[in-house]
Amino acid sequence: MADTGVQARRSAVYVLDQILGEGRLMSEVLASGALDRLDPADRARAQRLAVETLRGLERADRILSKHLQKTPALTVHNALRVGTVELCQGAAAHGVVNAFVQLVSGHKRFGKLKGLVNAVLRKVATQGPDAWDALRAPRLPKWLRGPLAQAWGTEAMGAMEQAHFAGAPLDLSCRAGDAAHWAKTLGGAVLPTGSVRLADAGQVSAMEGYAEGAWWVQDAAAAIPAQMLAPQKGERVLDLCAAPGGKTMQMSAMGAEVTAVDLSKGRMARVEENLGRTGLNAEVLVQDALTLEGEWDAILLDAPCSATGTIRRHPDLPHAKDGSEFGDLIALQAQMLDHAVRLLKSGGRLVFCTCSLLPDEGEVQIEDALERHPALSIDPTAALPAGVDPAWRTSEGGVRLRPDFWPELGGMDGFYIAVLHKA
Repeated sequence: MADTGVQARRSAVYVLDQILGEGRLMSEVLASGALDRLDPADRARAQRLAVETLRGLERADRILSKHLQKTPALTVHNALRVGTVELCQGAAAHGVVNAFVQLVSGHKRFGKLKGLVNAVLRKVATQGPDAWDALRAPRLPKWLRGPLAQAWGTEAMGAMEQAHFAGAPLDLSCRAGDAAHWAKTLGGAVLPTGSVRLADAGQVSAMEGYAEGAWWVQDAAAAIPAQMLAPQKGERVLDLCAAPGGKTMQMSAMGAEVTAVDLSKGRMARVEENLGRTGLNAEVLVQDALTLEGEWDAILLDAPCSATGTIRRHPDLPHAKDGSEFGDLIALQAQMLDHAVRLLKSGGRLVFCTCSLLPDEGEVQIEDALERHPALSIDPTAALPAGVDPAWRTSEGGVRLRPDFWPELGGMDGFYIAVLHKA
């Protein structure tokens, strides 16, 4: 029997069940082996379907509400959501409808609802695509949209939601001076900050230059903190919370003597693997950053945070979380920042950054730290790396990046970055 894509679709529905029903992040679901039994093509397809459904969830639910008298059980609802997204994005109706009818009919509890699935998806196939294009970009859940709109305004909030819905291209950091070569080789473009951006990348490990370590995957925004730290050749630099290692490799490529620290043994194994692939060197420590002792010339602290700046590539986050853990994260950031100050040599510099859109995890965190540490200062007029717009500078002297910046280039992750000096 020909492959109808049922396995990939069934796995996508399971992933959505876990995120929307159990509050698990997609990374947790994948790490638990949810897709391990699929062949590589089906694994990629299942993940893509889950991601695209999460991005378009509000649109899918609005279209489905016209054809449902009441909300079905979550698994059936998620099957209808994935089918709706596929149909509205131009997939062949016959294949999609048949696959989801087959998927639901084989379910022990919900098999009797195959008729409902068939009827609803057939209606969506005829009416859905036109309705889809007329709907607004999906909004973030209220628990997150409220504070972000308060921080940045409703107009900026709408632009960020457009960026989230558009998703994220693939960005690469290259070895020094190689960006133009790899942009041409891989069919990408060099961004103002020096990263290479690819609109349609395919399988990363199969791309030219991957095996020999000529580049590594790193969002353009995530590459800016190391550029702002600007480590010098031979400087002893500490990368706190280093995994997955993009910043470690950047700073090693700049000639610094890097110590990379992270608590996760599994994630640090990937850092070592990437260092080996790229031929770059760093001391790798699996350790709680708060127990670390020593003294460094410069420190980069990419602190644990809400990751709200990464929603365009992680659309599960607003649906799996509810913000209840943010208070603990903010307290941990302050604790780690205080410890980093103790590890920094007098006269040294410290970059604090978070991939968050919440001022409490950025601007406010730094304002508070400057009050706690009289020896710390921030230079609000310091030179910015190439491609960083001076308009992104904040009132206390840091830099604020948002997903709606560079709309004509495909956006960027949200980040906050501050360079601090110790007297």
